[in-house]
Amino acid sequence: MYSNRKYVIGLIFIVIALIYIYKLFSIQVMDSSYKLSAESNVFRKVVDYTARGLVFDRNDKLLVYNESSYDLLATPNRVPEFDTADLCAILGTTVESFKAEFQKAIKHARYKESVIFKQIPKHRYSYLQEKMYKFPGFEVQKRTARKYEYNAAAQVLGYVREADQKFIEANPYYKPGDYVGVAGIEKSYEEQLRGQKGTKIYIVDVKNRVQGKYKDGIYDTVAVVGLNIQSTLDIELQEYGEKLMQNKVGSIVAIEPSTGEILALVSSPGYDPNLLVGSDMAINYPKLLADPYKPMYNRALMACYPPGSTFKTINALIGLAEGIITPSTAYPCNGGFRLGSHVVKCHHAGSLDLVSSIQHSCNAYYCYEFTKLIADPKYKRADSAYSNWRRRVQSFGLGTKLGSDLNQESGGILYSKDYYNRFYGEGHWTGYTIVSLSIGQGELGFTPFQICNACATIANRGYYIIPHIVKKIEGQDHIDPKFLEKHDTGIQRDYFETVIQGMYQVCEMGTGRSARVPGIEVCGKTGTAQNPHGKDHSIFEAFAPRENPKIAIAVYVENGGFGATYAAPIAGLMIEKYLTDTITRKDVEARICNANLLDPNAQMK
Repeated sequence: MYSNRKYVIGLIFIVIALIYIYKLFSIQVMDSSYKLSAESNVFRKVVDYTARGLVFDRNDKLLVYNESSYDLLATPNRVPEFDTADLCAILGTTVESFKAEFQKAIKHARYKESVIFKQIPKHRYSYLQEKMYKFPGFEVQKRTARKYEYNAAAQVLGYVREADQKFIEANPYYKPGDYVGVAGIEKSYEEQLRGQKGTKIYIVDVKNRVQGKYKDGIYDTVAVVGLNIQSTLDIELQEYGEKLMQNKVGSIVAIEPSTGEILALVSSPGYDPNLLVGSDMAINYPKLLADPYKPMYNRALMACYPPGSTFKTINALIGLAEGIITPSTAYPCNGGFRLGSHVVKCHHAGSLDLVSSIQHSCNAYYCYEFTKLIADPKYKRADSAYSNWRRRVQSFGLGTKLGSDLNQESGGILYSKDYYNRFYGEGHWTGYTIVSLSIGQGELGFTPFQICNACATIANRGYYIIPHIVKKIEGQDHIDPKFLEKHDTGIQRDYFETVIQGMYQVCEMGTGRSARVPGIEVCGKTGTAQNPHGKDHSIFEAFAPRENPKIAIAVYVENGGFGATYAAPIAGLMIEKYLTDTITRKDVEARICNANLLDPNAQMK
């Protein structure tokens, strides 16, 4: 009995000993949290924040640079009583918000420094330095803030803000207090622009006072400055586009057809990119979001509009490629296209061939052509012919994301046959059912970005290169190879020449005469997109010169009426500015700049 008890007690002691051994092993070997806690009381890791890369335009004009800014830090246990109002006056903040941040620091760690006020600008910092002797326990950490040289291209360049917790959890490189690009180039090329943070490790005592560098700095890491980027943007053209679009809602996109380089990308109304810099961002960001005209919404990349009559050039090319029409094919137009009691109205009378149908923007011509195309006997059913037509449309980059390096692209609206089969019933619809597609109305929605790219495709006689905003990255031999690749429509070059002749006549003697530029052959197409919510949208696409085109452009002016009223003259002025660097038609420029199409009931802020 006694013998058994002895073994039981011995076993209990052994088990207890094993538990203690296991616990000690876990604490010292397996669990690093205690080690980290101990290290944090001995070492202070100071992040060496580096400057982001600079951004230039295509002509080496500086667009985005860095300016010194400073964060104010405090170690609460080392801060005696001080004149809070005096410090807040220097910082340009309220006593209430400052006290709130200081209380957070106390709760976080009394013996460690915490950021109390972020991004102090240079002019405030210089005054603060003179007064720092009055505020023991506070210190300043150098940072940089983005500055934008021009009050233009805000939606293209993007902005930078502090990374939130959700972003940090998804991207381990970033820590609280780091800044990250949010939109435009700043976001798309964040990894190249941000550089690499450095770290300095100091030995501190129990009161967080620095005692020296850990092991003479052999474990410190060097900060690497971000890479500089040359954009494809022409900042003078961008500024001019924004000037023409002032007091209007809409967008302008300009592309160099041979390279796919974006020359200008205007979304109006816009905003000054410097509004979202430094401590002022907290005030300005909510105001921009609340603005009824949504200046932070990139209409050029995201807004989907019916293409209107600009789409007739695409349908003409598809009809030629499918053998439905030839350049000499003529259709009658006596005020429109009639389908029972339904009439697709047109302003023309008489018979037109293909070139003339583009010049005069004849609705009837494209209704006849489209219904024949969907009834093409080489396809067994209408939905099969439609699928082929849809594939042809997509070959121009329409109704699909192009894959640009600007990250806000909308895919547009171009439904598959399944949509119509569900809506009308399989086998119960024809080209007559969806005839509105022939003139760019109905279930279609493309972005100005896509329309401009399609125009560039016509300018190139059958191919496009994905539009992109970056021309060169410092230290790299080439940009992403996908921005060098040609995307071919599969339509032969001769057909493009026929359509281009029609587009040339649009500008010489047709609906786009207001886009004419002296001494330059401009090829274009007007459009008027029906708007169920108000006045129609004014649309124009063009490229110039006719041979070896240097610029393709798409202009959308919301509630601008006919394409010839606003969009065409804006496109012509942009073309003249880019190709000649002068404006000869000062009267047209003045009319456009002075036009105010904003709703007087929606006040701009």
